[in-house]
Amino acid sequence: MAVLNADERLTTGEAAKLLSCSRQHVVDMCVEGLLPFTWAGRHRRVLRRDVEAVRRGSEELSRSERRSLWLAHVVAGKLLLDPDRYAVEARLQLERMRRSARGRALAWLDDWGRLLDGPVDQLVARMTERSSRGCDLRQNSPFAHVLSSREREAALAAFVRHDAQRSNG
Repeated sequence: MAVLNADERLTTGEAAKLLSCSRQHVVDMCVEGLLPFTWAGRHRRVLRRDVEAVRRGSEELSRSERRSLWLAHVVAGKLLLDPDRYAVEARLQLERMRRSARGRALAWLDDWGRLLDGPVDQLVARMTERSSRGCDLRQNSPFAHVLSSREREAALAAFVRHDAQRSNG
């Protein structure tokens, strides 16, 4: 059995496999300062222990993050039923949001813009991602309009029931 070395330097591709995400997402985390890295020639290297810390941190979400993720799954269900309609509406909402956004929020809105230009399955994967990046994206979501008040209330009631079972189990 191989012994894991916490100081082992990993490629961004190897880190992506450990984090169950894309290599580009690992590069983005490095660029944003969320994952420390060093250079090996022209390639980034990350320490296994830093990747493991990111993985552990993304496994435990706060109650508000779990609630946000729950709502994102409900929105994703509607998005998958009518992707053209909701993507168009999200683009319009994104433009309205950009008018008043400042600082880091603008970067998240740019991320949403890129996601909306890509395949719907990748959009859904990112909006329901458990990582800190996924949590940040959800805080700046252009999909708030997708759920009616009734649907939102029903989703939140289901979350409360589920969360109570989770806490008791």
